[in-house]
Amino acid sequence: MSKPRAKLPFSEETLQAMLIRVLRPLVKLALASGFNFTAFTTVLRRLYIEVAEKEFALPNKQQTDSRISLLTGIHRKDVNRLRGLALDPSFLTVGVSQTSRILARWLADPLYCDAEDRPSALPRTSSDGSPSFESLVSDITKDVHPRSILDEWLDRGIVVLDENGRVQLDLSSIVPNAGDDARRHYFTRNLRDHVQASVMNLMNEPPPYFERAVHYDGMSPALAARLDELARQESMTLLLKLNKIAHQAIKDDAGGNSRWIAGLYVMTEERETDPAAETASKQEIDE
Repeated sequence: MSKPRAKLPFSEETLQAMLIRVLRPLVKLALASGFNFTAFTTVLRRLYIEVAEKEFALPNKQQTDSRISLLTGIHRKDVNRLRGLALDPSFLTVGVSQTSRILARWLADPLYCDAEDRPSALPRTSSDGSPSFESLVSDITKDVHPRSILDEWLDRGIVVLDENGRVQLDLSSIVPNAGDDARRHYFTRNLRDHVQASVMNLMNEPPPYFERAVHYDGMSPALAARLDELARQESMTLLLKLNKIAHQAIKDDAGGNSRWIAGLYVMTEERETDPAAETASKQEIDE
């Protein structure tokens, strides 16, 4: 059932200023990719029509071209021409999905972790049924040979072979050396989820989602770099812990259509102070 439009606690001018700041990095990405203004507005036009059709229909009434035109400001002929065109293709390729599932199991399943809950170094194969890289992959998929995945991961630096020929996971290389498909997928999914949570927090009282950040400005590059490294380490520790908890809990779960995600980002930026854009402050913790 479609939901009524929320009355937001700010003016159109305020929303415009907010969108300028949020969209600026995306416009930078579009320009760097050769995606010009005409192409960008074509996507926006189709997206406006799709969202208006799916999320702003009146209860028990069919959404018409005329009403979508009224809601969006897009000419009714364009609404009729573009309405119904799919705009939500999946960026999650089979390879990305398999990689994520294999890594999640390696990082969480006690069979493949050592006494300190770290991913174990695994023999390539095993003749006695003990855990191996081959069994790890086969637990997830039978469609791809474990040797093919091993060769790909060695090439990408996700794993290395130790002195005994065992397969060792390199945690630091999982994301930085991810292929183009994986980076596009995680960019799309993670940014969409964060924006969705932020939008729902703006449109509902009390805000339904946990969203907090710590900000410190006016510091030296050396201190910023030190805090950046610390934040990366602590964040990875938390994500690995949550992955392990979820991996164990889902085994006995009845199942359903709920989706859960917890994400973290860490950023260090060199920039000029813009008093018009931000309040100058040395520190801040989002409330």
